[in-house]
Amino acid sequence: MKNFLLLLLTLITLTAIGQDTTLTEKKVDPILSKLNTFHNKIATLNLDISTLKLNDINWKKITKFATVYGAVNGGNSLSDVDVYSVTNGLQTQTVVTPYDYSVILGVRKISRMGYEPKEAFKTGQENSFSDAATVGKVSGFEYLFEVSYVRQEGETYNNQHHFLRYIDDNYILKGEYLEDGFADIKYFETSQRYRYQVKDLSKLDFLPEVLKKGKLSLNIGAAQRLSEPYGFNPLEEWQLSNGNLHYTFLAIQEGYTMNFDGQGGVEYFDPSGNSVATSTEIWEGVVIPTVLSDYTEKKRNELENTIQHSLIIGFDYYYYSKKLWLHSWGNLMPWHYNDGGEFSYHRYNNDEQWYDYSGGLIFGYKYSKNLGVFVEGKYNKYWNREWHDFSFGINYIIF
Repeated sequence: MKNFLLLLLTLITLTAIGQDTTLTEKKVDPILSKLNTFHNKIATLNLDISTLKLNDINWKKITKFATVYGAVNGGNSLSDVDVYSVTNGLQTQTVVTPYDYSVILGVRKISRMGYEPKEAFKTGQENSFSDAATVGKVSGFEYLFEVSYVRQEGETYNNQHHFLRYIDDNYILKGEYLEDGFADIKYFETSQRYRYQVKDLSKLDFLPEVLKKGKLSLNIGAAQRLSEPYGFNPLEEWQLSNGNLHYTFLAIQEGYTMNFDGQGGVEYFDPSGNSVATSTEIWEGVVIPTVLSDYTEKKRNELENTIQHSLIIGFDYYYYSKKLWLHSWGNLMPWHYNDGGEFSYHRYNNDEQWYDYSGGLIFGYKYSKNLGVFVEGKYNKYWNREWHDFSFGINYIIF
């Protein structure tokens, strides 16, 4: 009897609960769901390098389809120029600019985009604008390591460009080192971004119907850049209140000396005791610019690198067909952490925020089998320093 009553009370309780309980469906925010997935993947990453064993790395998978290349390229530079002087009779001096060349060594594993031609060999001079894109053609691990020694118009530069990136459906991880001697820029950058892929482009009215078939993704995250303190002006301490520069005292500090003959003449000597000028005109017009350039470079090299933490947001769009293709990307850093350091870029920007950005565009359209047009380019602006490349044109095939 006791057992029967307990069973009856249990059934009555369950019936009551079933009658009073209302089941409601809670909608899940798709963006929050993606963020949660991104968080879980990052949280479970093993960042302990001591646990990494070289035997556990699948080197065959990492190096598969990678290309190792080396090349030497050259050509003539500026033609010889004759410079005439009549100071001590007619004198002619020929300025010779040595030939241009580049020595390049690299290894790359980057999936070729649909619009990129397949080269028989890599010379290192290919202008692969798509290398700067945030997202590659395929998900997974890609990399580029390239060093070059270049002489251009008589000036020599050491250039380097390396990057590692991992593309996932929900996140982007990238590390990059760039040294461009021609643009005078050098930095190391890492970034960690959440990636949101826009599945339905039909609601984007500004896109033509054909481009709504492409792939669009948005990203947001953090970036860290290590570089010299751009914005620092070594000559600032030598500037007078009227804006002029105390260049003579600076030259004396750097070891230059001068000898007055007592009759209004003067001769200037470099730190090694060599005569470099016998008149004030040559001293100010030829020697002083060299003094200022050497001093500025020396002071910049003496400073330690600084790290900059920034918020980064961006997008990447890709569409390709044999008749039309469009690949575009952009990155914006609208906010930067101010650590109050002596050489923080905020100090050189009146303690205000600034915008660092980069982007690229690759567009091609074939009107017919004969006629086609193209536009390609990329642009970067970091710390008020700019470097860019572009090309555009028209092709007409006669047959």
